[in-house]
Amino acid sequence: MSSMLKQEKILLFPIVLAILGFSLEHEILAMGTAVSLAAAAVLIVAILAASLRVAHHAEVLAVKVGDPYGTMILTLSAVAVEVLILAIMMSNEGSPTLVRDTIYSAVMLDINGILGLAALIGGLKHGEQPYNDDSGKTYGVMILTAMGISMVVPEFVPRDKWQYYSLFTVFAMVALYGLFLRMQVGTHSYFFSYSYPRGKGREDEEHDPAEPGEPATRSIAVILFGVVLIGILAEFMSAFMNTGLKEVGAPIALTAILVAGISAGPEILTALRAALADRMQATVNIAMGASLSTVILTVPVMEAIALYAGQPFIMAMSPVQTVMVAITLIAAAINLNDGETNAIEGMTHFILFATFIMLSFLGL
Repeated sequence: MSSMLKQEKILLFPIVLAILGFSLEHEILAMGTAVSLAAAAVLIVAILAASLRVAHHAEVLAVKVGDPYGTMILTLSAVAVEVLILAIMMSNEGSPTLVRDTIYSAVMLDINGILGLAALIGGLKHGEQPYNDDSGKTYGVMILTAMGISMVVPEFVPRDKWQYYSLFTVFAMVALYGLFLRMQVGTHSYFFSYSYPRGKGREDEEHDPAEPGEPATRSIAVILFGVVLIGILAEFMSAFMNTGLKEVGAPIALTAILVAGISAGPEILTALRAALADRMQATVNIAMGASLSTVILTVPVMEAIALYAGQPFIMAMSPVQTVMVAITLIAAAINLNDGETNAIEGMTHFILFATFIMLSFLGL
């Protein structure tokens, strides 16, 4: 027990802040905008610290089970964090477009930010990096279908019929994910793995932070505890952030980017480490798998909440968002079609990510 506490000492910081948040929430809110934003910033750091421990133990489990199961565990833990934060923020009078904007931001961050930067730095170090092109094609067409159904078609659904389409969307996303899960862990699992030549893609094994010797039960316990802790911290962060941002008139997109960034923090580190170790298959699984999981898992949960509350979210993307998603998926379809990535392909996606950031600051 003492050794476990010593290894997980980084969680003491989020635990202490959770206790302080519970005790001082009303006092902090009464102190004004600056204090509320400062408290939100500190809580974001605490959430990232807890997320990193969740990701570490997801990696421990991943080492034990191997790909594609390993990256699936990592992406699912990240999506669980994102859904939890979104649900809490929406319950605290969040913007009706927050869910849409967060999913859009997550896709931009995962495909253009994570995959783009990983392919760029990996390409500069190793040249062309191989992976299984079946995975890129499968991820791409499923992301296109899921986003089309849940975030483009709703623009044309009559307002008085939103419940019917929301219910359809829930079942459609569950069906898509059920089939994808069966493919990923069953008959088509080879789509999401790549056999590297002996000695390739192993450069970081000696320095891998995931220690296979750690008991699986400990990892599962820390993951569950970490997700609950993140939920508690997100409750206070949401209250402080909503108060602070409302007062300064910051764009709503900033909140969505923060939520997407918080949930993707562990994935970013893991994907970049894999690219530097010449393991591009793991990077593709993380970046594209996270995008797909974000859409087909976040959408049904949030639509179910909307149906329960009787209040719809605005899920249809704006024209600018639709164009950016279309360009991103077309670029990904071309770049992930040949089974190898390089620095030029990475740069195209990273420039698209920079464009997304610029548009967000312009309020678009």
